Amino acid sequence: MTELRDQLIDATIEHLRQLKEQGVRFVTVSPENIAALSTFPNRDNPAKFTTRPPAQSRPEPRQPATPATLPATNSPPQIATQLVPAEGQSKAQAMAALKDRAMQCVKCPHLASSRKNVVFGVGNIDADVMFVGEAPGADEDEQGEPFVGKAGQLLTKIIQAMGLTRDQVYIANILKCRPNTPGQSAGNRKPTPEEMETCIPYLHAQIDLIQPKVLIALGATAVEGLLGKTEGITRLRGNWKTYRNIPLTYHPAYLLRNQAMSEKRRVWEDMMQVMEKAGIPISDKQRAFFL
Repeated sequence: MTELRDQLIDATIEHLRQLKEQGVRFVTVSPENIAALSTFPNRDNPAKFTTRPPAQSRPEPRQPATPATLPATNSPPQIATQLVPAEGQSKAQAMAALKDRAMQCVKCPHLASSRKNVVFGVGNIDADVMFVGEAPGADEDEQGEPFVGKAGQLLTKIIQAMGLTRDQVYIANILKCRPNTPGQSAGNRKPTPEEMETCIPYLHAQIDLIQPKVLIALGATAVEGLLGKTEGITRLRGNWKTYRNIPLTYHPAYLLRNQAMSEKRRVWEDMMQVMEKAGIPISDKQRAFFL
């Protein structure tokens, strides 16, 4: 009987550990099993628990040398800030495993309950250029893809002007869920620092897997989520920083909305810096844009 009990306990602990690694905070237990927990099965009633042998699951990606630790009582659980592919696992498989975790995430219950889709990220996982926004809006929440609204359409044109496609770069947000807007039928709100801090480990893992040559933060809120409060944020434009050992530049989000020719030229100057940093050839025609 002791052996059966130990096997059940070991299987339960292992299953809960796997769920925790996937970012799951809560598990559902049937009323029957809750009642059964009060009395361990005896020889006369060995089938009191309705259990079945644990299914064979695919191996989880190995965690980094310094694994994530249990959070404090009032802190949300954090996934590992790096995702190291398990032995024999490809980068694509590791990214798919990370996406699975993000799609099930309920670390922010108020966002999980109001979202239509988790907006994980799209593009080439071997991309040289990675764009990072702050959070999905209504259009992105509806379609489950980042930057598909008006600002996204302009971003797509900029990417095409660089001689690339959306499939050749990677686009993601710090927040994977749309910030909820209770009491509002339309509109978006800025994510809170707490929401970004809770969600950013997913972005860290994406960056660590992709290892782009250049990161582009789109908008002041994205910079704040990545670098924290920054004095004189407008002066960051054109000044390169380093984030997770990767060159990072800031691109003001308002330039995506401003259609003045002078602002379009400023956008293009930023993108030519990105192309040079990423080693993307710039043609004479591209250099002459907006001149």
